[in-house]
Amino acid sequence: MDMPAHQLSMSVLMTPDTANFSGNVHGGTILKLLDQVAYACAARYAACYVVTMSVDQVVFRQPIYVGELVTFLASINHTGTSSMEVGIKVVAENIRTQEARHVNSCFFTMVAVDENRKPVAVTPLRPFTPDEKRRHAEALDRKELRREMDKRARK
Repeated sequence: MDMPAHQLSMSVLMTPDTANFSGNVHGGTILKLLDQVAYACAARYAACYVVTMSVDQVVFRQPIYVGELVTFLASINHTGTSSMEVGIKVVAENIRTQEARHVNSCFFTMVAVDENRKPVAVTPLRPFTPDEKRRHAEALDRKELRREMDKRARK
């Protein structure tokens, strides 16, 4: 599947080893997969190593069940000098009925680094489509909110 360098899609079948004590997919399993997807999307875009700086607004909207096909739709929404916001939408699909549900969304901030783990510049993202422009504007708002929260936390 041809996707732009700033987007990535990954699908994983949820197997019994991903279940928690309630029989649903464990939230930690989803968090690990989210981090992997964020890494792959950001590293692909930056063409270098990346590290996770922060995770914002992880919202588990609905449970995910064993046997569902889970698709992670990732997109670079904004770039800074060396950082990138990766937005990820998670869709769970019952593979028998093909019913799909939006079950999770979140935003990762990833930082591009060299072999010595020092930050390196990334190519600025240029949003073109209306969706990309909306995501970019929303990412700027979240960046400002993160700065404000950081200021408050340091007082």
